[in-house]
Amino acid sequence: MPAAALLCAAALAMPGTALAADDAEPGPEQITNGDFAAGVAPWWGTANLSPAVTDGRLCAEVPAGTANAWDVIIGQNDVPIVAGESYELSYKASSTVPLTVQTRVQQATEPYTTVLATADPVGTEVTEVSRTFTASTDQPAASVQLQIGGGESATTFCLDDVSLRGGAEPPVYVPDTGSPVRVNQVGYLPGGPKSGTVVTDAEAPLAWTVKAADGSTAATGTTEPKGEDPTSHQKVHTFDFSDLTTTGDGYTVEVDGEVSEPFSIRGDLYDGLRSDALAYFYHNRSGIEIDADLVGEEYARPAGHIGVAPNKGDTDVPCQPGVCDYRLDVSGGWYDAGDHGKYVVNGGISVAQLMSTYERTLTAADAESAQLGDGKLRVPERDNGVPDILDEARWEMDFLIKMQVPAGEPLAGMVHHKMHDAEWTGLPTKPHLDPQQRELHPPSTAATLNLAATAAQCARLYEPFDKAFSDHCLAAAETAWAAAKAHPDVLADPNDGTGGGAYSDNDVRDEFYWAAAELFTTTGKDTYRQAVLSSELHDDVDAVFSANGGISWGSTAGLGALTLATVPNGLTAGQLAGVRATVTAGADRYAAQSREEAYGVPYAPAGEDYVWGSNSAVLNNMVVLATAHDLTGKAAYQDAVLRGADYLLGRNPLNQSYVTGYGERNSHNQHHRFWAHQNVPSLPNPARGSIAGGPNLTAIASGDPVAAEKLTGCAPAMCYIDDIGSWATNEITVNWNAPLAFIASYLDDAGDGGTVAPARTCEVTYSSHPWNSGSTVTVRVRNTGSEAVSPWSLTWLLHGQQKLSHTWSAEFTQSGRTVAAAPLSWNWTLAPGKAVDFGFNTSAAEPAPDPGSFKLNGRACTSG
Repeated sequence: MPAAALLCAAALAMPGTALAADDAEPGPEQITNGDFAAGVAPWWGTANLSPAVTDGRLCAEVPAGTANAWDVIIGQNDVPIVAGESYELSYKASSTVPLTVQTRVQQATEPYTTVLATADPVGTEVTEVSRTFTASTDQPAASVQLQIGGGESATTFCLDDVSLRGGAEPPVYVPDTGSPVRVNQVGYLPGGPKSGTVVTDAEAPLAWTVKAADGSTAATGTTEPKGEDPTSHQKVHTFDFSDLTTTGDGYTVEVDGEVSEPFSIRGDLYDGLRSDALAYFYHNRSGIEIDADLVGEEYARPAGHIGVAPNKGDTDVPCQPGVCDYRLDVSGGWYDAGDHGKYVVNGGISVAQLMSTYERTLTAADAESAQLGDGKLRVPERDNGVPDILDEARWEMDFLIKMQVPAGEPLAGMVHHKMHDAEWTGLPTKPHLDPQQRELHPPSTAATLNLAATAAQCARLYEPFDKAFSDHCLAAAETAWAAAKAHPDVLADPNDGTGGGAYSDNDVRDEFYWAAAELFTTTGKDTYRQAVLSSELHDDVDAVFSANGGISWGSTAGLGALTLATVPNGLTAGQLAGVRATVTAGADRYAAQSREEAYGVPYAPAGEDYVWGSNSAVLNNMVVLATAHDLTGKAAYQDAVLRGADYLLGRNPLNQSYVTGYGERNSHNQHHRFWAHQNVPSLPNPARGSIAGGPNLTAIASGDPVAAEKLTGCAPAMCYIDDIGSWATNEITVNWNAPLAFIASYLDDAGDGGTVAPARTCEVTYSSHPWNSGSTVTVRVRNTGSEAVSPWSLTWLLHGQQKLSHTWSAEFTQSGRTVAAAPLSWNWTLAPGKAVDFGFNTSAAEPAPDPGSFKLNGRACTSG
């Protein structure tokens, strides 16, 4: 659940519905002196206003430089509101400097429960505003407020003809879904599957035509009727044009006179998405200025929460009263979601998936590391000799380690569950303007195991670049594991939701499994091996990769299984085969869902119960599928990943690309504190590459006011609206963008060279001969391509603590687990059809499995 799930209603901005029907019977007037004929009373203004009636209108001089909309208010109290009744609020207003009015009908005192919250632009000419709503609660003495602060310039605001009538009938919301022909609005890889869906009542197959940008016919065929789609309650057909492989832009599909959004067929479709999805994390860093040179002037901002007034800062944060008597420096890290909170369990899965995006380039045969390397991404640490993606991940890892309870304190080694404002901040609020006191919340076993897992992964990945930091991570990981074992059932309070989300989790078996898997993979210690093998989750596909979606912040066992299946470790051949069978069984399940669903999505929860953040569930299923493809090379897994991308980028019941900046109809009003253009035009929309949470069947019950107003009765996959006020369907979070970054990287690798799977042009035979404390290894590399490789370099990962000793016939370097063999002067060139042989000895405390993948000059080889 996103951190903003329990956001104080007074801080919400909820666009209202359209005008009530013309023939609706107006209810009784609830506003007193709405035309100001009797002067100012009973209207009131905040202390910085002096409202007065001028030419029959109420006018006031609004001061410049206020921080929040509610710093300047014109309002009327003691307005009776009855739950279940419908109302229409209307007024006329103008402003000498255009502004956005935050229109509110809410309780006058805490908790400021809101029954109407809209953002209404008002210009220099008289603007008429009219909003209808149905009251969710009884409020015998509600407050009607026009919040007009937060502007940089002073202005004169005038108001007239204010009316609030009961009995207005709110209209039924019907989403604009555009064309009934649904495709991936970004496009398709030349060698990949290409399919779409059309909404139609036709019973018989329909003819379809793919047209190129110049209007010529590129492909034709007939649709396949699928009946009613249970996720959307739409009658649909599907169509497939996979045989079309000609690259180009501006393609469209026409079915029965209806035309799709345009799309491309290219191999480089996802190069930009990889970069943008990863830039999301820099954008949302805490404690650092966001540099215009990296993100553009629109997104540049001062550092947040560094102790510069008005905010209290994160360098010296106390606990909630009664939790502890110490203070911690917990600066840095990423803002979790639409608010300013920082959460270990959400940050944990996010940083793990960023590190796994990099680690995949070390273990997966077809993964390329160049686009994640030093100087390639938008981070200020570029050109420091460290892959940029690891620079970004370190910003969060440093924060997670700071959240650990210091030695000598009660629960030492445990980790505080979260840190955020004492009270909810309003929307919008830039981080450097947040005035709230920051507080540490109690430690939890789940948070402690998140640190144990991520810090263990950190230790093995940073070792080649910063040994001291690697050692620091490993020490934190092992301390956290010991603390979690000593305190295995310290659970987060599900009611601790003031100022931030609770993120409660009453089952931490999955976190124990994940942490044990990462610690075992990094250290090889038998303690962690036994914890993995004795877990009741081990090799249980239903527990690890359930049909409803297997990986989330609250269900992390799958992260451990993916690591064990892909990263060299000390499992026996049989144990490794069992873990990999679990991964492929999960992937088989998701691939079958993708083939069966009318929109091709690899997600089919029981009862079509689309959950909060359903798009992240889709993406995490795609991560499992991508990993299975890396392990097996089976096209069925990659095809399902590509169909999942189709769904997210427009081939869905709403004809909506859920990724900002990608596709003709993309989400760009997601719920966020400082990407709030919908509310304040001077603020930006979310940056390109930000993915919305997606359809959520529980949005209405969750208290989301926009969902309650507009989505009542929605079909499961239709329960979404691109509105900044809908935090239950349209928030953005680090743990939703992390699997997007992983998948974008995978897809960009898949599209390399314009084909789905680049041909391998080398073969490696790796032969190890164990002896008491090590082994002797011979390696043969054969060039199976048609061009010479000169010079050549072969890289691979060793398991555990193996170290090279005596070497021959190549120049060797070892950085942590990564080994590279380069030519000597006499074997500098590897001609087509020729092979080079070399070898080395290793020292190790116990026998180790052979490496699983090799790369010649960065490109994958087959294993002989």
